[in-house]
Formats: sequence, structure tokens, C-alpha cells
Amino acid sequence: MIIITSLQMVVDFTASWCGPCRFITPFLAELAKKLPDVMFVKVDVEELKSVATDWEIEAMPTFVFLKEGKVLDKVIGAKKDELQTTIAKHMATVSAA
Repeated sequence: MIIITSLQMVVDFTASWCGPCRFITPFLAELAKKLPDVMFVKVDVEELKSVATDWEIEAMPTFVFLKEGKVLDKVIGAKKDELQTTIAKHMATVSAA
């Protein structure tokens, strides 16, 4: 039997005035289509300042990777390759007898 455990959520901390955030948005939309088991969530730091403060977000975009409520990783900046690598790193296939 194969059990697939999946990264559950990628939180994109963004801002409407952020150029790199706008640049990465279409790429995130494509990832969301390719990875239906991963929930992609956007948090506008201007609208939800307290959330950004609680998560200690200092630059946009910042991507926080969560699984079972725990922070696994963080990517700061519109880095397509690093985003894909980080998602792949946290999606694991485990074989069980």
C-alpha cells in the first residue's frame, strides 16, 4: 500500500503594491492547479496587519509552508525555483506494508 502525505498549506503573504508579488501570482495559480492536495492561501499584509505581525513577516512576498498546523519552512521573495523545490521537499510518499 502507498500512503501519500502532503504538504497541506502554502500561505502567501502579499501586498497590492508589491511588484514581485504580482509577478509570482500567475505561477502560484499554476501550482495550485497542478497540486490540488495543497491549499494555497493569500494574506494581504495591508488588510491583515496583525496577522503579518503575528507571523513576523518583514518582506513580501513571504511564503510559509504548513503541515498539521506546524511551520515547516519559509521562502522570502518571488523565487519560482525555490518555491517548487520547497514544496517538493515537503511532499513525501511513504510505502507501508
